[in-house]
Amino acid sequence: MPWRQAVGICYPSLWEHLFGYEGMFVLGTAGHVDHGKSTLVKALTGIDPDRLKEEKEREMTIDLGFAWLRLPSGREVSIVDVPGHERFIRNMLAGVGGIDLVMLVVAADEGVMPQTREHLAILDLLQVKSGLVVLTKSDLVDQEWLEMVREDVLHTLQGTVLEGAPIVVVSAVTGEGLDTLKATLDYLLDAIPPRPDLGRPRLPIDRSFAMPGFGTVVTGTLLDGSLTVGMEVELVLLGRRARIRGLHRHRQKVEVIPPGSRAAVNLTGVEHQEVHRGEVLTIPGWLTPTNLVDVHLRCARWAPQPLRHNMGVTFHAGTAEVLGRLRLLDADALEPGQSGWAQVHLSSPLALVRGEPFILRASQHTLGGGTVVDAHPQRHRRHHTSTLERLALLLRGSSEEVLRTILARPFPQDLHSLGRETGWSLDKVASALERLKEQGQVVAFPSPTGQGEWVMGRAEWENLRLRVRATLQAFHSQYPLRRGMPREDLRARLGLEAVPFGAVLSALVQEGEVAETGALVRLANHTPRLSPQQEASVSAFLRALEESPYAPPAPTLDSEVLAFLAEEGKVVKVAEGIVFSARAYQEMVERILAHLRQHGRITVAQMRDMFGTSRKYALALAEYLDQKHITRRVGDERVLAGGV
Repeated sequence: MPWRQAVGICYPSLWEHLFGYEGMFVLGTAGHVDHGKSTLVKALTGIDPDRLKEEKEREMTIDLGFAWLRLPSGREVSIVDVPGHERFIRNMLAGVGGIDLVMLVVAADEGVMPQTREHLAILDLLQVKSGLVVLTKSDLVDQEWLEMVREDVLHTLQGTVLEGAPIVVVSAVTGEGLDTLKATLDYLLDAIPPRPDLGRPRLPIDRSFAMPGFGTVVTGTLLDGSLTVGMEVELVLLGRRARIRGLHRHRQKVEVIPPGSRAAVNLTGVEHQEVHRGEVLTIPGWLTPTNLVDVHLRCARWAPQPLRHNMGVTFHAGTAEVLGRLRLLDADALEPGQSGWAQVHLSSPLALVRGEPFILRASQHTLGGGTVVDAHPQRHRRHHTSTLERLALLLRGSSEEVLRTILARPFPQDLHSLGRETGWSLDKVASALERLKEQGQVVAFPSPTGQGEWVMGRAEWENLRLRVRATLQAFHSQYPLRRGMPREDLRARLGLEAVPFGAVLSALVQEGEVAETGALVRLANHTPRLSPQQEASVSAFLRALEESPYAPPAPTLDSEVLAFLAEEGKVVKVAEGIVFSARAYQEMVERILAHLRQHGRITVAQMRDMFGTSRKYALALAEYLDQKHITRRVGDERVLAGGV
């Protein structure tokens, strides 16, 4: 017996001790139409999962149904009942994605049927590894027929995720086998650890409706984190934020719902008509919709046709369904049973994460499925060896290999972004990072905010360092007299977000590679210098300014040299074509301020007469002083600006 089963049987609350909360599980049904799935759920729970009027009239499940069951151990499990008819496979797929344990239902009077095989293929592609087979309607057949059906089921399960799964015979009419079924469910659930709480709750929404007196309610199976009353949340595809007004689990009001639970979430700030199946509710700021995904996929063993490059498909993930275009990266076609790498271009954005299972369908048939390996990739070339190697590492590599592959990007990442990229807990990311640091494969530098650190692969860090140096060197060569490159211009050239750019800049300043002065960045060894020819021109120009300080000659220097002189504090440009020496400007300002302190007001004409200059220069000076908030214009006069 596997160790998890052993310890689970001996200590039913062990998972609660290990993980800090009782395990919450979702049980799903699967199987052909009219094989008794909903009847079985009602017999187990007393709840009729068929909620729609049309379902009751036609005695056939059309959409997802929900119930819950308390098992002999005392644990309570949620149940998702899915439709079996081939026309409603899309609804079945919306419910099967979040289940922990599946009951594959086969009617004893019919045996394995087409949707039995298709549902089994879907479970196989989604890698739902825990489950059992329930042979229903046992009261309609004799023992000999029952054994024949059992053999057919065993043959069908060979090579699938349910090979070797328990088979339980029941009758929902007589109640035969129901106690054995409950005990078997308890036994299987003992082996399943609770869903991890990664601190990033995701609720793929399968229903949205309004409750009188409460407003919008959405439901789904909660993954990767807990929801609490009062929490601010985001509807990713809608791009809207809302707040949790209330939470219900199995019709019971609760304050917190842990991962692995069916959840009903009462929201404020959004109308129920705005929220559709396929939407994802989560905490704000981390999950971004995507139109392109890297995937590892397998063509279903019973697929009626191969998966071909560039074919149109329907992409199902979570509760979502969109059209897509399949780009095979390592083959022109995948025959039934074959696996390969691909990119899927989605016609509408979806909120997906690394590791998300998916199904591909076309022409009303399930053709394949697999796992999202990268939810936000670049477009790849086909048959590109290094790309295929990278994807293989992301799928099957060790923790260090996966993390090193993700860090092979031209920008730094922090612990939280790596957690999102990998789908791991922050503790697991931190542990793998420490091992990479010890091996010298990554470079870490503190965040300028003082919160945490940023990391890059060592090779990528060296490349970024060279890019910074080359960018600044090119700027210094083009503008040798400027003190530095504007910080924002450098950030834009590097294509970095503000916070990681700040971390990179701080690290390079710390290493003595660059220097930062105000909003300017320069190479540490850069000093603006005039050439000998420029020195001569500047000397002549400065002499001319001193010879006519209040009516200076028009500048003869180019704009770069003039800007350099202004930065050096040798001249002041008050208007286009009007430049005073710094000494003359300071003298004029002091005399104007003295006049204002004594008389309170001054006109342009008075300024002109004060310095024996023309109105052109006096007016330019007056307007410049207004701009600098030294003076303030009142009618045709100037007064001291507030605070001067």
